Order: sequence, then structure tokens, then C-alpha cells
Amino acid sequence: MTRSGDGARRPDTLDSESLAAARRDEAMATNQRRLLVFAGDRDAGIDAAFDVVRGADVPDDEVTFVTSREGFRFERLDPRHASSLLGTTRTVVVLDAHESFSPNALGRVAGAVDGGGLLVLLTPSLDEWASHRDSFDERLAVPPFGVDDVAGRFRARLVSTLRDHPGVALVDLENQTVERDGSYTQGISFETPVPSIPRDADRRFPRRAYEDCLTADQSDALSALEALRRTGQAVVVEADRGRGKSSAAGLAAGSLAAEGRTVVVTAPDERNAAEVFVRAERLLSTLGTLADGSADDYHLSATTGGCISYVPPTEAGAAAASAETDALVVDEAAALPVRLLESFLDTPAVAFCTTVRGYEGAGRGFAVRFRDRLDDSDHDVSSVRLADPIRYAAGDPVESWAFRALLLDARPPVDQLVADATPETVSYRTLTPDDLLADEHRLREAFGLLVLAHYRTEPDDLARLLDAPNLTLRALTHDGRIVSVALLAREGGLDAETRRHMYDGGRIRGNMLPDVFTSQLRDEDAGVPVGYRVMRIATHHAVRSSGLGSRLLSEIRAEFETDADYLGVGFGATPELLSFWRENDYGCVHLSTTRNDTSGEYSALMLHPLSDLGRELHDRHADWFCDRIGDVLGDALSDLDPDVARAALAAADTDYDADLSAYEWRVVVGASYGPGLYTTAPGAFRRLALAHLTSPGRASLSARAERLLVRKVLQTRPWPDVADELDFHSTAQAMRALGDAYEPLVDEYGGDAAREERDRFL
Repeated sequence: MTRSGDGARRPDTLDSESLAAARRDEAMATNQRRLLVFAGDRDAGIDAAFDVVRGADVPDDEVTFVTSREGFRFERLDPRHASSLLGTTRTVVVLDAHESFSPNALGRVAGAVDGGGLLVLLTPSLDEWASHRDSFDERLAVPPFGVDDVAGRFRARLVSTLRDHPGVALVDLENQTVERDGSYTQGISFETPVPSIPRDADRRFPRRAYEDCLTADQSDALSALEALRRTGQAVVVEADRGRGKSSAAGLAAGSLAAEGRTVVVTAPDERNAAEVFVRAERLLSTLGTLADGSADDYHLSATTGGCISYVPPTEAGAAAASAETDALVVDEAAALPVRLLESFLDTPAVAFCTTVRGYEGAGRGFAVRFRDRLDDSDHDVSSVRLADPIRYAAGDPVESWAFRALLLDARPPVDQLVADATPETVSYRTLTPDDLLADEHRLREAFGLLVLAHYRTEPDDLARLLDAPNLTLRALTHDGRIVSVALLAREGGLDAETRRHMYDGGRIRGNMLPDVFTSQLRDEDAGVPVGYRVMRIATHHAVRSSGLGSRLLSEIRAEFETDADYLGVGFGATPELLSFWRENDYGCVHLSTTRNDTSGEYSALMLHPLSDLGRELHDRHADWFCDRIGDVLGDALSDLDPDVARAALAAADTDYDADLSAYEWRVVVGASYGPGLYTTAPGAFRRLALAHLTSPGRASLSARAERLLVRKVLQTRPWPDVADELDFHSTAQAMRALGDAYEPLVDEYGGDAAREERDRFL
């Protein structure tokens, strides 16, 4: 900026090359990054980006353009494929935000710029960007809403951060002026602790592994990971993004393999584990222990007999518990559900590596939802935290801007401020997007709680919260602090053409419940009622299990009682969650027949009717669910956890009639009170089991007896497998137990024919 003759500051005339050269020199001198924003015409922005590359004097192979345009001499990625940059570094990354812009893409590319590099953002005019619409907005415009209903609040907030954050240069392409030059030299520290190498007497991993560490933090993490050489150990490695935790895990895995040990590596996706294998392969090669021709992207073999293999999360627990496995390394643990994390505790030694603040996941969720269970396990637990950046120096303005703009570091209120919250002390309120934008602190509290509610919350979710026309947020506050939130999605109210399109197999965005009911369960009228699906609900960890979640749901029910036909929810089914929603008067109407690829869980859909139309929808799907579930449990759901089946059936909220004939009752009575056999008429036993499990309070059965009904009668498992799983001494004992289980069912559900047959044996 310069001053005019009257002393007023005016923008500098544009010279993109000189601007880029200055910011590049500054970035290299500080080992930080700088952000350059070119706002205005798209073609002019692309030309300016070429000027940046020239001015920064960067080789072509260190430059990536993320754009839907084609015809560049540099590497080009479509914005949909920006995830391929995760785990890689570039000197210059150009993100074209004129078309197909998404917060996810921004989060991915920001982390790919190396220290000394430049992130270049090409945008429409900043004054007009909030009203600009592209394909991302079209994805937010879920039926019956159109793209004109999508707001631009996320972009407006993003623009405000660009205009006032340090280290950000702003260029107005329309006026050919530099509004901000982005110069930033404050708060820079050049002193980074030097990595240390433990003495030979204190070290078990190879010296070379420690020599490959880039920071003292990474060396400390590697030292902590030496515990994996002993059984019964668990190591938690936490870090912000870009601190080298995956590299430390790779050095540890390579060191173990060099000793001849077998290491299983898992992560939400193979690409999340790429850095682990890169560092492990490099170490094994340097040590001379990498077996010739043995390395591929996700399997390494050592000449010592050791190996490192990637296994998907849903299979990793079983693989790691085998006798051949010595250690399990879980990368990006925060992005995995607790059920899977618990399954990893059967391995001899395990490392949980998790990102605390970053695109990959929410480490705070890991700490809240799983850490207490880990501490209660049989493992000796140790922890280490990495704070020093690897790819760039501390105080990097691009990192702090990305955290701020995408709320990667959003947190709920501190425990002390909400610890006294009870259902009686809280207030119910609507949190509109405008309310959240007007109070940054409240936005961070609300989004921080939503991050904890789900094992994978992405930057796109922030834009959905602020801009999607079908979403609305409700909360409970205690002394002004948010203690519980629920994100609701409006669904249904679809016209006949849209419903017909769904029925014929077409996908309709944002209408999950009507979509499943229509396309999978063949109910073309399911899209007529208007419902609100609870997408996420979260209560502050300091006041969990205190009734706040139920209080929030009751307030939502009262508010929408006259404005909607039903409330619904879909989630990965666990006994605890099914029971929670059942206690809040939601009825189970469907269990998916395929597992979620990441969580490994089957999904449950549940409804709470609010109107006559909603009651009709609920009742017919509850009836259909009970009619088909007996057959499905014997087929696609034959591996469903019996406690999940019990909880789902107990939540079915329907009067299921076993409808046994007099002959069938005689067979059931004969097998329970007399010498008969279950195999004579298994269908009768199945229907009677369903009658009990959908109304478990009518007859008294133990949990094990109900599991026996599920495993043998409904899932038709072989007797030896059932006896072994349920801890019976023999198959004969299990068979007798099944007969005993049907006695109270005969007494409760049997009519005259059943009682007459029973009395013969009594």
C-alpha cells in the first residue's frame, strides 16, 4: 500500500510476479507459507496464477492447479479429486474457486503446501462471492428446495477471514490493484528443538530410525512407540495435522518389522496410511532388511521374517488378534467409530495415532468417546503429543487461517462452565445460521459439539450448517453456554414426479428416510409426509448421561408437533443407541442389510410419528419390518450381533401377532414342556420368538435366553456354534435351554389349545 498526496492510503498497482516473489522470499526465509488471493475474472485469475509461478521461480513439477479447467502444463487435479493431495507436498498449489468450490477441497489443498510455499486462491469478486452459485450449492439444494434457496453465509464468513487474517495477500483483478500485500513477519520463531537420539542402553529401535526423525517431538513419539515391542501395551500419539505422527508410526512399524515382527496397519482408508508405509519402506531399505521384490503400496516384507500389512478397519480387529500378529498401528483413529476402536483392544500391542485438529478427523472426539474405555482396558496406556510442525515453521499464518476459516479447531465450552447443567437448569433455543455468524464464540461451541457427535466431520459440514436450506439447529444452553445440540434435516413433502423418480431407482439428495422407504422398501407414498431427521445429536462430555439429550428431543418433539408429520433418525446400530432412541419413543422400522464400510455397523432407521399421516407411515413400516425381519435375520443379517437384534426388535413399536395354529401350538408345547423337537416346525418357533422380542416385557426371559432365540431360531446358526458362543457346556445343554426358553412364552402367548397340551405334561 502507498499514500496519496493527501496522506490517504491507496491500493498498489498490480504486479503479480513481484508480489509473488516477495511473498515467496518471505515464506522461504521463515519456512512458513503465504496465501495469495486473486479475486475477479476467472481467466484473469488463471493468468495471474501463471505470473505467480514465474515470480516465485518454482519448477513446474512442484506446482499443482486444482481446477475443472484443462490445458495446463502443470499437474492438474479436478476439485473432486483434491483428496489425492493428502499426504503430499507442493511448493505452489492453485485452487480455482470459480466452479466446484467446496470447503473440503480447500482443507485438502491448504495442507499440501510445503514450508516456503504459496497457496493461491482464485475467486470471484469478494464483494460478490457470497451470492455466487456453483455445483457445490446445487448439492446443498436438496428437494423440494432449489439452488436459489441456498444461502452464501459460509463464503461471506470466508471472505471476512481473508480480509483480516495476517499473511494473506488480496488482489482485485477488476481494478488491477493489490488491496493487501500479505507481508507478515511477526511471531516467527526460528528455534526448533533438535531431535535427540537415545543412548544405546536406552534404545531398542535402530539408531537410523531416530536419525530419520525431523523434530524432537517426533523422536519422543518414536521412543514412546518402542512400547509396542511388549505385549499388553497401548500407545496414544496425538498431534495437529502436519506434525509427523504418521511418519513416526511408519518408523516404528519399520523398526518392528526389522526385528522380525508382524505389524498390522489400519486407517479409515488406504490413502490415510500411505505415509506409514512410505517411511517404513524407506527405513527397511536403508537398514538393508527390505526383502527383494516384496514391497507394494500397502504390504512390506523384511528379510528377518517381519512384515507390515494394511487391513481395512472392519477386518483389522480380527487380524490383529491372531497369533501371528505382534502389534497393530491405527492411523487417524479419531475418524473411526468407538465400536471398531474397542475391537482393536484384543491385539497384543496397539498404537492409536490421531489428528487433534485437522481435516482428517477430530481428536477431541477420540478422547471423549474412547479414551476412558482404553484406560479401563487391560493394556498399560502411555501417551505422547507432537506439537512442532514438520513441513513448515511454527506460527504459520496459512495454518492458523485454515483452522479459523474451516473451524478445524472448534471446541465445546470448557468443562467447568457446564458441569452443573441439568435438565432443569437449561434453556431450549433455536440457533439460526445468522445467530451463529453474529457470535463466533457460539458458532465454535455449536460446531465443536457437532464434531464430537460423529466420527467423521468435514469442512463441508460447516457450509451445510450455515447455508443448506433443509437444515436447522436446536440447542440447550446453560448459563448461556451450549451443552447439547441437534442438527435436523427436513425431509419429504415431495411431489409425485420426484417420488416416482425415487421409486424407479433415482437418487434424491438430502432425503435419506424417504429414499430408503421408497427405493428399497417399495413405498412410493413415503415421500408425501414431511419429517425432520435428527442428523446428529450431541451432549457435552462433562454432562453425559444426565438426561440432557432426552430433554432436547422432548423439546424438539413439542416444537414440531404441529409443523411436521414425523421425526426420524438413522444411525449405526448398537444396543445402547437403539435403547436410547426407544426410550425417547422412536420406533425401529428398518435395519440395513449391508454394513457401513468404515464403521462396520448395520444402520437402523427409527421414526416418531407426530400426525395421522406420520402415524400411518410409521405403522405400516413397523409392520413390514416385523413381517420380514425373521427371514432377513436368517439370511443377510445372519451375522448381526444378537444384542443389536434384541434391541432393534424391542424398539419395533408394533403389536406383532405370532398367529400360531392349534397344530403349531402343540408342536411348540411338545418341544418346551414335552419330548418334541424344534426342527418339526421352525416357522412357528420363529414367529413366537418375534412376538416375545418385540414385546420383551410380557414374558420374563434372561438376556442369554433371548440371545439363544436370536442366534438359533432367527439366525439359524449351527448348534455347535451357538453352544460355543453362548457358553453352554454342550449342544445338548443348549437344546434343553431352548426348550426352557419357550415355556414362559407358551404360558404368556398360548391360548386354549396350548394350555390343554401343556397340562398333559404338567
